[in-house]
Amino acid sequence: MTKCTAEIVRVLEHLGVEYLFGYPGGRAIELLESLADSDIQVVRPRDEREASVMAEMYGRYHQSPGVLTGQGPWIGSIGAIGQMEAQLGSSPMVALTEASERGDYSTLAPYQQARGDYGGFSLPKILDGITKEWWFPRSANETIRSVQLAFKHSTANRPGPTAVILDGDAVTAEVPESDTPPLWSPEAQTRNWDSAPTEETVSTASKILSDADRPVIIAGNGVHVSQCYDELLEVAEAYDAVVTTSYLGKSTIPETHDRAAGVIGSFGHEGANQAVSEADALLVVGCRMNPMDTNWQAASFIRPDEQAIIHADIETRNAGWVYPADVGLIGDAGQSLSALVSAGSGQNGWALDRAAEARTDFTAPACDSDQRPILPQRAVAEINEIVDAETIVTADSGNNRFWLLNYLQTPAIRTYFGSGGVGGMGWAGPAGVSAAITTDKDVVAVAGDGGFTMTMTCVETAVEYGVAPTFVVLNDTSLGMVRQMDDSIPGVEFHDTDFVAVAEGFGAEGMRVTEPENLAARLKEAKAADVPTVVDVRIDREQDMAETLQSSFYAEVGGLHE
Repeated sequence: MTKCTAEIVRVLEHLGVEYLFGYPGGRAIELLESLADSDIQVVRPRDEREASVMAEMYGRYHQSPGVLTGQGPWIGSIGAIGQMEAQLGSSPMVALTEASERGDYSTLAPYQQARGDYGGFSLPKILDGITKEWWFPRSANETIRSVQLAFKHSTANRPGPTAVILDGDAVTAEVPESDTPPLWSPEAQTRNWDSAPTEETVSTASKILSDADRPVIIAGNGVHVSQCYDELLEVAEAYDAVVTTSYLGKSTIPETHDRAAGVIGSFGHEGANQAVSEADALLVVGCRMNPMDTNWQAASFIRPDEQAIIHADIETRNAGWVYPADVGLIGDAGQSLSALVSAGSGQNGWALDRAAEARTDFTAPACDSDQRPILPQRAVAEINEIVDAETIVTADSGNNRFWLLNYLQTPAIRTYFGSGGVGGMGWAGPAGVSAAITTDKDVVAVAGDGGFTMTMTCVETAVEYGVAPTFVVLNDTSLGMVRQMDDSIPGVEFHDTDFVAVAEGFGAEGMRVTEPENLAARLKEAKAADVPTVVDVRIDREQDMAETLQSSFYAEVGGLHE
């Protein structure tokens, strides 16, 4: 017979798990002990928050579950941020945690106990609110099956996070060689099947697109999830459509492509927003149409009474959720798009010129400004110059994200990923380190000084694991987005941290840039370095992001803010 934790490791190996992100603690230690002789690489950042973001980014990029482990109290608290991002951003993820059981002491003024009875707290209730599904198995047999099912559910239908709470007795138990009910192989137990739309709905959608004079596609995060980038372009070309994206859909199409029109939304590109408004037919693919995407439902933006709407989504509840849809294509985005390509085609003579006009929004006079302090537009324009098809950009929450959405013109698919499921600050750094460790790409992680400081220990993790991402801090020594709403709000000003000293203290390199003419060279130097490098870019704190970037449709609803 085999110890339960050893059998868990065997399951992970059978399922092709390459990395496990976590922090030793509680009964998770016994799982990590069993990983000592495995080829699975354990990535141990400085806390569970960063581990959860790294696991989420792994799942988002590779579309294979990112595996997170650690002690229950911390996976359920600081480790919740990555799970929440995975839940709202559709990233497959599996958390293997524990309830800090103390055996016979669990009911005697318990310490750290998380199983939910008196004196402790309820990890199951926490996980119930932030995961797709969770299991609390109490036997070795049930534990192994629960781990298998966690992987299955994390990728079934709309991907997301799942969790298994390892019970102390089950972790140390032996797995019976034969038992009832039996255990199936990991491959058999975790298998899923793609769903596809019906012939009738495909035919109806195809006719709408074929007859359209001004068809526009809104590509969302579901295209990243399905990785159906080729199919997206095939549909755009078949029906002569403009392609716009949501915030999370950025880089589902190269933004240099002749059909790309940019990012929609309240702080997106004006040209992309106008193209959507002008459309007579909209194909929404893998996008739930949240308030940021819809300009807070400005009346003149999307008009279901005047525009035909086709909504393709893996989840039937999402299709037609925000705007009534004329047709719902329910199933995997790639399956829906492939079916549309086979079903028909159309020509209109409008799309290419409209997209070309919209792409002019990727630059502005401020992008070339020599003004001091450095304008954030100029900073992003220089970042744009070091991003190629083999570079991944991770973007944090706050003003920095919206400057990037507007002035970073992604040259290839899967080159930009941003915090935007739950939208937590401090995401870009750990996500960038995860991408650097688990891919062969260059990585540029961009954050404001507030978000960077939250998780800057990830720089030390990059040093420890021998990868060299570039960390760009757009530094206005404040919580910029909130300060620009109302500078009288307490807590919006930050101490001027010496990020160069911080980076050097972690064993990385650091540089401060205050002159715009020096920025291009320093960014190139940082990207070429063979150690992690923090570039502290001092930007003009008076550049009001919302005032500068808000769309005309967002202004129409009075600027509700993000």
